[in-house]
Amino acid sequence: MTLAAESFTFVAELVHQRSAIRLEPGKEYLVESRLMPLARQAGLGGVDEYVRALRKVPRTVDYERVVEALTTNETSWFRDATPFEILTQHIVPELGRDRPDLRSLRVWSAACSTGQEAYSIAMALHDDIPDLAFQITATDLSEKVLERGRAGLYSQLEVNRGLPAAKLVEHFTRVGIEWEVSQRLRKTVTFARHNLLHAPPATGPFDVIFLRNVLIYFDLSTKRDLLRRLQSVVRPGGFLLLGGAETTVGIDNGWERVTVGRSSIYRHNARRAA
Repeated sequence: MTLAAESFTFVAELVHQRSAIRLEPGKEYLVESRLMPLARQAGLGGVDEYVRALRKVPRTVDYERVVEALTTNETSWFRDATPFEILTQHIVPELGRDRPDLRSLRVWSAACSTGQEAYSIAMALHDDIPDLAFQITATDLSEKVLERGRAGLYSQLEVNRGLPAAKLVEHFTRVGIEWEVSQRLRKTVTFARHNLLHAPPATGPFDVIFLRNVLIYFDLSTKRDLLRRLQSVVRPGGFLLLGGAETTVGIDNGWERVTVGRSSIYRHNARRAA
């Protein structure tokens, strides 16, 4: 059964209002597949019926479930690999040159999903720079995925997605049919719910912010507002890592593009901020 146009429009507007993510026409299949489980839980026959019920009796908790269902993205360990190499081989040494007394690092993993990125950052820092203390704030809009990250338990299928065997052996313990992240790593990561449209977490200032594959879902105005908010919680000279198809160029002058090999990262430059 095809999703009714009015149902898609309502859901798309709701998601945009609460997360700034745009669901363009052609994504009806995504809305239907993501909301069908919610419709079934409500004892309803389909997504159109579920949306009609939402519109008839508006409840914040139901709206949040819809937004969470449609903003949860796929993730993997050491996704794209290069950002983690850049973190330990370029960013930390660069910060150390500016701050010879650098003994600890504070990192924000935004839109962290079920925690693979945050724990990948932790593993990279722990293994490559063992003398450096660090604390990672991992945030997401969905409390459901944050609970998974806090638990630190992953299936065999999940650990097979990008996690090197050596790191699995070093940092995980088999628990039944799942793998559990070591307590040593888990204590370096704090998971918290956060909407990127709101004020940044109070756990800053941060030396490094990972915001990968998020800006692509926002319009220009939202990108600009978000990048400016990030400047308020990054230390002078701190770094921002985006997805390969994302950039701050032409959007916010407060971030200076730095080329590292074939990749680009972005450094906060307060003097250029406008």
